Amino acid sequence: MEFELERTQLDRFDALLDTTLHQEETLEMIVPDACPDILRIVETDGRVLLRSKEAHDGRAELAGTFKAAILYLPDGESGVRHLDVTIPFACSTENREIRPDCVITATARLSKADTRAVNPRKVLVRVEATVDIQVFAPRQDQLCSHVLDGTEGGIQQRIQTEDVCLIAGVQEKPFPFSDEVTISAGRPAAAELLKNRITLECGESKIIGNKLIFKGSARISVLYRGEDDAPHTVESDLPFSQIMEVSGVTEDAGCNLSLALTGAECELSEEGDGRTITVRVEALAQAVIQERRTLTVLTDAYSVDHSLHGEWEESALDILLEQGVRNQNIRELWETTEEIREILESQLRIGEIAQTREESQHTFTALIELELLYLNENEELCSTSHSFHVPCGIESVNERLCSCRCQQMGDLFVTPAAGGLEARFSLDFAYQIFSKKSISSLSELYPVEAAEEEGERPSLILRMLEQGEALWDVAKAYGTTINDIISVNELSDESAAAGKLLLIPRRR
Repeated sequence: MEFELERTQLDRFDALLDTTLHQEETLEMIVPDACPDILRIVETDGRVLLRSKEAHDGRAELAGTFKAAILYLPDGESGVRHLDVTIPFACSTENREIRPDCVITATARLSKADTRAVNPRKVLVRVEATVDIQVFAPRQDQLCSHVLDGTEGGIQQRIQTEDVCLIAGVQEKPFPFSDEVTISAGRPAAAELLKNRITLECGESKIIGNKLIFKGSARISVLYRGEDDAPHTVESDLPFSQIMEVSGVTEDAGCNLSLALTGAECELSEEGDGRTITVRVEALAQAVIQERRTLTVLTDAYSVDHSLHGEWEESALDILLEQGVRNQNIRELWETTEEIREILESQLRIGEIAQTREESQHTFTALIELELLYLNENEELCSTSHSFHVPCGIESVNERLCSCRCQQMGDLFVTPAAGGLEARFSLDFAYQIFSKKSISSLSELYPVEAAEEEGERPSLILRMLEQGEALWDVAKAYGTTINDIISVNELSDESAAAGKLLLIPRRR
């Protein structure tokens, strides 16, 4: 007869890959006939839109679009002008474990952009993107928890519990939203929009039933040419809330939510007298759901009445060891070559996050670039940038996979200082540390004919536990039970057997 085992199906995702891709594109562009000649390039800004992500055998592919705005001063005319540029891109990463049913999460951000005037009617645009990509593989395992009707046949079972934190789901939802930004009466009305910047920020999220409810905001910054022909800025935070369907998780499950920009438009409303800007945003919400579970695992079994044969299965689990957020308050000074009269706009770009390890210290280092649009002492429109690194250290040991995402929190404050500028801002380093854990569970159990023993069996067995040996191993080897050994030797519990000469009673 074959003993029936109670089996539990374990559905989860394994984190196969967590990496950062760098994509650079260049484009030569002729200035449209309707635009004046270029006297001087002031600044290049823009965004990265994620269009698609696909998993193939051994490879993950992403595609998107750079949307850049070139600000320049025209030759022979007053005021600032702009050129809009669209540059498609595609990038990929390889890993032999990736297969078509894998799920990809990705976010992309503009890390650098600049334009060089080849001549007054031709420009060369160069843009760089930092793409954070994670690949998850769905897995299914069956873990045996116990032998059904295990009291029959003198079955002894070794059952262990394992507390784990697994990736229970990876889901996404595309969603659009729109809103309006109003230029206050204290500023000139807009004659033309020159450029805009849209940054998506995650807020709180909560699982209720089979719904994930999350909130966030789109931070909008618009540079426009006013009716006075001078540049001006307007900023606003546009809140949003969404509901995503989730399944197979409990309400106390955790969620790491990321937002990718897939489309964005800003335009002057026809009915706003130059004071109403309509904003349309398309975004992709990506949720990685983690759940803590206690697994009951049948690791071994034998019978005191029969000889049994067992078969085992190994399940390799990605276990979340630790996650957290480290906040860094930054104060950075940098010198400028000229005096700044008025700061029109400042922004912070987060580039690559490098990882280094020394003994138990793991350090994440984010590349930061500050960009400033300003008026100099001659009231000329200019821009400047400053790059530096921000480190963040955590204690970690024996990790298999360590991931980190960096996000600006709150506002960026830039003020003139002696000989230059002072910037103050805050960064959140959100990190996760995974480890690989192998769990062995009994998968089959059935009786076999007992092997013939050579010679006579001893009537009395005395022995001590060897190094690394458990009382279970001795009881199984001699066809008895742990309780019998404890009772015969008058032990208080199993741990009291270490270092003692034990009398081993035999049942068969």
